[in-house]
Amino acid sequence: MSQDFTHSQTFAAPPAQLYRAFTNSTFLREWLSDVATTAPRPGGYLFLAWNDGYYASGQFTSLAENEQVAFSWQGSNMPAPTQVNVRLNPAGEGTLLHLTHSALGEGDAWAGIAAQVQKGWQQSLENLASVLTTGEDLRFTRRPMLGIIIGEFNPETAARLGVPVSEGTRLDSVVEGMGAAAAGLQSDDVIVAVDGLPTTDFPSLTNALQAHRAGDTVEVAFYRGPDRLTTAMTLSGRPLPAIPATAGELASIAHHRYDAEEADLATLLADVSETEASTRPGPGQWHIKDVLAHLIHSERGWHTWMDGLIGGQEPWYDDFGGNNDARITATVAAYPTLADLLTELQRAHTESVALLANLPAGFMDHKGSYWRLAYAVLEPAYHHQTHLAQMQEILAAARQ
Repeated sequence: MSQDFTHSQTFAAPPAQLYRAFTNSTFLREWLSDVATTAPRPGGYLFLAWNDGYYASGQFTSLAENEQVAFSWQGSNMPAPTQVNVRLNPAGEGTLLHLTHSALGEGDAWAGIAAQVQKGWQQSLENLASVLTTGEDLRFTRRPMLGIIIGEFNPETAARLGVPVSEGTRLDSVVEGMGAAAAGLQSDDVIVAVDGLPTTDFPSLTNALQAHRAGDTVEVAFYRGPDRLTTAMTLSGRPLPAIPATAGELASIAHHRYDAEEADLATLLADVSETEASTRPGPGQWHIKDVLAHLIHSERGWHTWMDGLIGGQEPWYDDFGGNNDARITATVAAYPTLADLLTELQRAHTESVALLANLPAGFMDHKGSYWRLAYAVLEPAYHHQTHLAQMQEILAAARQ
């Protein structure tokens, strides 16, 4: 005996977009899972994973472009494989979707799984409708914010800070006026649990917030040096910007933002000597040139991400690292003076603006991808402000 889940829904999008939503790895991440990788051909693989630890794998068993997608589904909590079949039928200017998830077993080993499957598909298809019409991923826009800027955390950082754990989310800084700042958290605090759920890294931290909404109060456990502390934090709402209608408008906004950031750097570094810019405030800590190299790397990483997003082959990163000291040193060696580093950073900014200005028309039709890209451009310049303040502190230490 087996159970089937069936669902029919009309979407305000053509069949081609629905077909892509079930076969393209980037598109799947925008509405269904947190990780996706696919080989969309009969017999090709499908792997999906979520930040809460659940994952599913399978194979595409049947594909008819813009008409049908069928694949096996072996969830990590399932005793045996199941089957998913999606049929797409034109409905005026939209698409009528019929989804069947079949071969869900019965008995103790399957207890509760059918109900989880039903809830999961209903929530995900609601999200797909949002992504296709407005671009908004409801899992993101409905999720509250702590108001933090995260930093790298590893055993070496833990040792430097005197923190007795090597897994957690270290705060580079907090955003004034939001929950973390109001609760008294500060730079170099390491969050290790939210409402009793371990937060060993940033994905587990976001997962711990999934069930909450803005205005909820949660208990946050964190280390400040060797001391484990707890505090109540009221979660902040997520401010959502108005998304520009055209690539040109988005590029113009980015251009003005980069101009302001470059002006900040020019003011700070106007009378800084090469010696001061090469002075470390402490062993193993960055000097000003290292910070500028990191900003260059961040911009280059932004180019790589945009390139993948535009092409529908978005790179997936398992971690939020990237501050490789060898790479930082190599970049400073290639651009050894302050002027060299600032010029290279400006070139990277120019490339970012040009890439935004030249977004292909076809990409603009993928509203979920464009929404994510535009949101990233429109976010407040937390990263820039954090490193600007860092350089101010480094300079003050160099001049003591």
